[in-house]
Amino acid sequence: MERKDVLVPAEDLARQRDFQEKIRRMFEARQAHPRACVDTFGCQQNVADGQKLMGMLQEMGFTLTEDAKEADLVILNTCAIREHAEQRVFGNLGILTHTKKENPEQVICLCGCMAQEERVSKRIKESYRHVDLVFGPQALWKFPELLWEVYETHKRVFSVQDEHGTIAEGIPVVREKGVKAWVSIMYGCNNFCSYCIVPYVRGRERSRDPQAVLAEVRELVEAGYKDITLLGQNVNSYGNDLDIGYHFPDLLEDIDKIPGEYLIRFMSSHPKDATYRLFDVMAKSSHVAKQLHLPVQSGNDRVLHEMNRRYTRAQYLDLVNYAKRVMPGLVLTSDIIIGFPGETEAEAMDTVSLVEEVGFDALFTFIYSPRPGTKAAAMPDPATREEKQKWFDKLLEVQNAKSAALHAAYVGETVRVLVDGESDDPEFPLASRTEGNRLVRLKGDKSLMGKFVDVKITGSNTWALYGEAI
Repeated sequence: MERKDVLVPAEDLARQRDFQEKIRRMFEARQAHPRACVDTFGCQQNVADGQKLMGMLQEMGFTLTEDAKEADLVILNTCAIREHAEQRVFGNLGILTHTKKENPEQVICLCGCMAQEERVSKRIKESYRHVDLVFGPQALWKFPELLWEVYETHKRVFSVQDEHGTIAEGIPVVREKGVKAWVSIMYGCNNFCSYCIVPYVRGRERSRDPQAVLAEVRELVEAGYKDITLLGQNVNSYGNDLDIGYHFPDLLEDIDKIPGEYLIRFMSSHPKDATYRLFDVMAKSSHVAKQLHLPVQSGNDRVLHEMNRRYTRAQYLDLVNYAKRVMPGLVLTSDIIIGFPGETEAEAMDTVSLVEEVGFDALFTFIYSPRPGTKAAAMPDPATREEKQKWFDKLLEVQNAKSAALHAAYVGETVRVLVDGESDDPEFPLASRTEGNRLVRLKGDKSLMGKFVDVKITGSNTWALYGEAI
């Protein structure tokens, strides 16, 4: 894909701003005060996309609400990674038939990864007639024009054609209040893991210009954000399409030069593209958190091959051992899939033994969920759900014991945390995160929110630490 075909021209973005203004004037002429509800499912990239949608909506004159019943426009920003998330979306769409009956002028929109799947958009068209607008991730930058078409024609609009992905700079963003922010540094995926639908719905990898990323991070630091996460389907591939000899470790080095009190995190990181240089840069950077999320998915080489992960168990272990060596105290997390099609109990136990050998601080664990359209969905899968559940329970037993032991070792220690919110525990009313992203519930005054503070750890469990601000 030619780089010139990736960047959305300035005149096309100006055209979208014209549509934003048309919609704003339309509501002003009606003396209306429209409200919009954006409900986002799935990963942090979806959260970042949702913040762009909210930014454009505010430019159009909408105020934002979390209540679909009072909204004139409802947007479901969807995830296609697992069946459970998909079923939740269809359930919510069913509920919205009632809000539409109460307010026939309400516009309902489905966007995100699910919308880009042909079988989903077809189902929406045939069975969910109350949905007015459907568009995929590639069409997000055209949202004002698509919404104007709905208002102007009073017809349903679908923009889910198979088009290459783009990069649109300068879209307004509404960020969450607080200290955390997301920065997309690239979009799409070239990996085609056999279980994953993402490359089919988000297109090929395309990296943002380094100067655009640096400018956004600089603005966030100056605005007071202190925990900034760089996002991409595979951040380790950043820059491969730029053809300027500039890659992810170079970006981290340049971000680290931005003055201020803040932490940089990143996800997701693919082992096949992780390098010693990346870990060396992390080790010497003062702002890059010593935390690494490196999804392994399986500890068995045959299963890894069938997953099309393009590394072996030994190669993964080499990477994590080097990372731990240059970053003592590194907090290491990962993703695991149990019950991949054709996986045996012995192969699943290879994954459990890898977890024991590595000593992950935490895991995101899943029983395999077939995604129509992927290679894995067509593979024979003789293991029963009950068998897979047994393997999964063993994995959780091992990891939960490890997490509890790691947390217990913190009791009596003093750690530096960023206080980033309130807790639902009345005894420990504040929520905070260590540099390694461990959750710490703590005693202290709300005036500490948004600050880095030292905390004495007084207790722990499998999922959290407890302490008092010093």
